[in-house]
Amino acid sequence: MEADWEFEIGGEAPVIEAWWPGFIDLRRELASIVAIPEAMELPTLGNVLVRLNAPHAALWTSKCGLWTSNDAEQFDADEFDAPPGGTACTHGCYIDLLPRDEQQWQSADVIEAACTSWCARYRALPLRSCRADLIIRRAFTPPERMHLAVTAYLTGSGSTAAEALAVLEAALPRFADVLCVESTLQ
Repeated sequence: MEADWEFEIGGEAPVIEAWWPGFIDLRRELASIVAIPEAMELPTLGNVLVRLNAPHAALWTSKCGLWTSNDAEQFDADEFDAPPGGTACTHGCYIDLLPRDEQQWQSADVIEAACTSWCARYRALPLRSCRADLIIRRAFTPPERMHLAVTAYLTGSGSTAAEALAVLEAALPRFADVLCVESTLQ
């Protein structure tokens, strides 16, 4: 799996609004997963969200989304370790990740180390035609507290929409495996 990370925390960079209107707190009730349309559309994503919000997890999620693209020019096959023509279609998702312990990522150096470690583990996975992009952002949680958090983008590609979706579905559980193991070490 290809993987990379970056900071987007200055100026007009997007922020994570953890308690947005419509937020469903899976930490309080994992059964609420059925109220998240993206989890119903892609059950593999729902399983990942349940794992990341489980009581023993070091992370929690505040938002997710899905997208598809049939724009063959949008992505370079090298960015996905994909064969030529292997990025004609893409399926992807994003998940906003926050630390359960507010002290976990108190500095840019600590969250940078976490993302570097995660990316190294993702690159070691024997998965082709997919990538993980971790974007470190500012996040706001009540009462008006600013933290550092991560928006994780996971994208699968293929020569057909069905192939791209199959790649994403294969990559999602492995993506969660790394987060669930590594986040306990940070």
